[in-house]
Amino acid sequence: MSPDNPRRRRRGLPAGPVRTARRLGEVRRAQLVTTYGVGAMIAVENESFLVRGVDSWDVSEAPLVIEPRLSRKLGVKAFRLPPAPDPDRATDGVRAVRFPVMYSCPECRLLQPFRKFNPPTGKAECSTCQESLVPSRFVMACTHGHLEDFPFWKWVHRGTRSTGTGACGGELTFHADGSTASLRAVRIACGCGAEEVSMEGAFRRQALKDLGIRCGGRRPWLKDAPAEACDESPRTLQRGSSSVWFPVMHSALSIPPWSEGVDRITARVYDKLKDEDPAFIRRYVQVENVLAHHPQYTPDEVVACVQRMRAQETEQRDDADVQEAGGEVDARTDLYRGEYDSLCKPHPEREDAGDQEFVCEPPVAPIDALRTSHGVEQVMLLKRLREVRALQSFRRVEEPSPADGPKRRGAISLEEPDWLPAFEVSGEGVFLRLDEERLRAWEEDAGVEARAERIRHNHERLLRERIGPSGKPVPTSQAAPRFVLLHTLAHVLINEWSLDGGYPAAALRERLYAEEGMAGVLVYTATSDSAGSLGGIVAQGNPDRLDATLRAAMQRARWCSNDPLCMEAEASGADGLNLAACHACLLLPETSCENNNILLDRATLIGTPDLRVPGFFGG
Repeated sequence: MSPDNPRRRRRGLPAGPVRTARRLGEVRRAQLVTTYGVGAMIAVENESFLVRGVDSWDVSEAPLVIEPRLSRKLGVKAFRLPPAPDPDRATDGVRAVRFPVMYSCPECRLLQPFRKFNPPTGKAECSTCQESLVPSRFVMACTHGHLEDFPFWKWVHRGTRSTGTGACGGELTFHADGSTASLRAVRIACGCGAEEVSMEGAFRRQALKDLGIRCGGRRPWLKDAPAEACDESPRTLQRGSSSVWFPVMHSALSIPPWSEGVDRITARVYDKLKDEDPAFIRRYVQVENVLAHHPQYTPDEVVACVQRMRAQETEQRDDADVQEAGGEVDARTDLYRGEYDSLCKPHPEREDAGDQEFVCEPPVAPIDALRTSHGVEQVMLLKRLREVRALQSFRRVEEPSPADGPKRRGAISLEEPDWLPAFEVSGEGVFLRLDEERLRAWEEDAGVEARAERIRHNHERLLRERIGPSGKPVPTSQAAPRFVLLHTLAHVLINEWSLDGGYPAAALRERLYAEEGMAGVLVYTATSDSAGSLGGIVAQGNPDRLDATLRAAMQRARWCSNDPLCMEAEASGADGLNLAACHACLLLPETSCENNNILLDRATLIGTPDLRVPGFFGG
């Protein structure tokens, strides 16, 4: 039994034992991909931890998530659902390490590594004051994904001759009096007599570089990871800032034929059969009863499916070789092309639809009014869909962009993994395809092209800055008139359907098909359970209701509470990557937008007030 807690007696609370074992905070499986993935910090009570790499996870009982198209594009064998905590097991499956290391005591104000407080039984408590410790509010990161504690000692002793951390022999103290909300009220001092300094100026882009502080190339989320050589300038960040961790995620819809029938069955055993001859495959199928619950298929069909998947895998390796040699292979475009083709074709629900993951049908009523009034060529109702989202890596300081190379993405394990953490989403949606002829005539207008060019110029300038002097070619910006139009249309539809469909905006998601030869937008539910397919969004695809929705959306888009500033802005949003778009009219929760709320412009929908730029849906 642990000794009584004197702090509890002092506060008049009943004395109790200090637990010797604690279960850290529990999060949902999906959050270990989207919010608290590898390399992200998670706050648990008054402590802070860093989620460790997947090579330290116990995935022995973690379910497989099968999505062949996505796994081939990402070069992994499969995906796994992050392991769930099990109270009957010694491990939680997903491990974490304490970070930041520096803690402070609000009573004695000491600022030092956690272990120096000699906390009893590992609790975050000062052994002298019995007060709860507070993790450091500040960390240091670079755009190559490295992460370290903020160098408090060097910050205090700047301008002195002391060279090594702690060389003066003094102890650091941390004081935040709360007199103001600025960093000027956060002060650090050293017992050696060095002048007390505030944290003011620590967040300047060159603040740490000017002090000669370099990135140490540390990756504390990877166990026993050696420090990497890094020439990037480190930046000061708030521990809870979103800039500390941006997930690099990829997703794919499960579409026929991979989502059903013998392809779906074969995908689960493909890794065991991909290098075997037909005779072995037939024997394996029979011995392992692979088709026990699917008597409609034969071993020969499994053989043919394995051979087809093997050919696709070879093609993928060839694409990778071309990309390494300097060619351009866009995995996203390839994935989206297959989805777009499937969305444009009916896939009605079968009578034996137990394993059917993709049901896509046109509405019963004609859509003639939508064609005439809005230029909508096709409407498809997705009564059932499945999406797999996988975490490939992450960024720090700056959001992911097409210009990112491997060095700018944090590794999720020491060795290249053959699986990635992922989760699946079941839902429903509505797909709209615009009239290609009308769209092409609109996007060739000089005024339309000029507005898109302003966004594209800013976007490519940003991409060029991120690439730096590496010699790597600058990716072409997506900010073509077609893309900006479809992206803006998706946002106004989500805003309207969040009011009429019974889902909050954060539960809806966009998927844009704007590459050459594609002109569609999919709005679908983004919940990870069956609640995502209750019919609320599919009902919005009824032609009469959709016509009313588009009319209401365009009317709402004509006015913003920030007008005329919003509509007349030369550039808006982060890095000037929007035009007429702000929080009052177009921006969505970050979970809903696949492009980080950039490349938006209301004028593409309804035109500009001076009529110099026509809107696709009328001026």
